[in-house]
Amino acid sequence: MFLKRLVNLGSSFKFALQFLGMAILGISAFYHDSAACVIVDGKIVAAAQEERFTRKKHDPGFPVEATKYCLEYAGLNIDELDALVFYDKPLLKFERLLETYYGFAPKGLQSFMMSMPVWLKEKMFLKKLIKEELAKVGEYDKNKLKMLFPEHHLSHAASAYYPSPYEEAAVLTIDGVGEWATASICHGKGKDLTILKELKFPHSLGLLYSAFTYYLGFKVNSGEYKLMGLAPYGNPDGENVKRFKKIILENLVDIKDDGSIWLNQEYFNYATGLRMTQNDKWAKLFGFKVREGETNLEQIHCDLGLAIQQVTEEVVIKMATEAKRLTGSDNLCLAGGVALNCVANGKLQRTGIFNNIFIQPAAGDAGGALGAALAAYHIYYGKERMVSGAMDEMQGSYLGPENSDKEVELMARKYKSTFIKYQNFDELAKELATILADGNVLGWHQGRMEFGPRALGGVVF
Repeated sequence: MFLKRLVNLGSSFKFALQFLGMAILGISAFYHDSAACVIVDGKIVAAAQEERFTRKKHDPGFPVEATKYCLEYAGLNIDELDALVFYDKPLLKFERLLETYYGFAPKGLQSFMMSMPVWLKEKMFLKKLIKEELAKVGEYDKNKLKMLFPEHHLSHAASAYYPSPYEEAAVLTIDGVGEWATASICHGKGKDLTILKELKFPHSLGLLYSAFTYYLGFKVNSGEYKLMGLAPYGNPDGENVKRFKKIILENLVDIKDDGSIWLNQEYFNYATGLRMTQNDKWAKLFGFKVREGETNLEQIHCDLGLAIQQVTEEVVIKMATEAKRLTGSDNLCLAGGVALNCVANGKLQRTGIFNNIFIQPAAGDAGGALGAALAAYHIYYGKERMVSGAMDEMQGSYLGPENSDKEVELMARKYKSTFIKYQNFDELAKELATILADGNVLGWHQGRMEFGPRALGGVVF
């Protein structure tokens, strides 16, 4: 593939031809945290979540604006792509839904009636839907577009392993659910990524944690970090935490030595229902009703949060131990929504099971866009993987758009905002320190926007 670039050389113009190699667009969409990513010759060029452009938190829609940005940054149009890669297999997911409803019948009729029209109208014809949405990005030849669909947990695993600095590694992915898998252990060697073991739906550590997220009054698929933040307020030496943990282990989840779990579906409603838990049964177990969102938090809520956090940490460590046993590797790569539980990650690191751990910064579904593109490049096309020796290939996760000083100044003028231009950084730092010391909140961004939810300054406000 060749791309013409116009170079201004004083008063004369010359055309330069630059060989770009293989360009792949990765997409995650239609569930939550939609995102786009472009890789060229296996190198990550640009990646961003759609929410950063639409201002809709966890935007699930097709990432039109994120795709526009990634293509523009890479200097590509759609027809110059070698492939568009979607982050999971929708038909396999549809199979799981049908088998689950059949297995639990006659339960779940209301949920079945609500979900089937969406699947039959849109998701069963995902290729057509993607092509229609892609037309909003720009004109292209629909007959020329090549589309690939790796499995959900393979996309997660690829997002962690291929950008890592390791020649080989164990790869552990844990989330709610993809198609059937809810967790996987893989082994990465060079360009190869082999799935060794999977945990299947409805048994899921991610869904277990989300069930407690829901019961404690937070929003599923977005409030899990609040549950993680609530846990430290629990009393680790109190009777409540010990009692709650005992109740969880005796009634809700059976943890095996290899980290696999079995969830007692008598207490859950997510498989075929419209909520996560059987609320009446949970109220009898824990002694209080489901907390309504935004109502006052009490010590009992904090204690239950700590109990499920401890259970989660135990499972993650057991899964990692099994990954070590299966691969014998000194290196571990982590991805999937549960890999965003940094408290559990810290506990895992301190065990010393692995010498080195790499965690994909965009560990959730957004990172699936990146992983899908990398999986296509290394597995489908069989391209060799080159480890550069750098810390990783994520470029500090600075993969999004950036704003120039002129753009910031024009925006401030547009909205009649007060602004000061500082020539000396020491003066700026002193002024900002004073603002913070006075108890004010300060927004800061510089350089390219970070990819992933843990943005620490490289963001667009």
